[in-house]
Amino acid sequence: MRGNGSQKTARLERLKNEIIGYVRQNPGCLAADIVDHLSNEKKMRNHGLTARKIGYFIPRHMKMSINYKLDHSTGKRMYSPA
Repeated sequence: MRGNGSQKTARLERLKNEIIGYVRQNPGCLAADIVDHLSNEKKMRNHGLTARKIGYFIPRHMKMSINYKLDHSTGKRMYSPA
């Protein structure tokens, strides 16, 4: 996210908090599970979330609070709290 407006910062912080909360409740989840929860249950549809965007977002903004490991059978990242 570019710029430093208060709405952008608030949206970024809410997204971080929602992702951390979901990963803490469901360790071992995939990016698709996170997107499903945020889009359908938390009604964050206007954020334009996809599994690919979440996969880039977590290592960039949340590497100190969420870890991941690769599932060897599928090759997908499984997220867990740090």
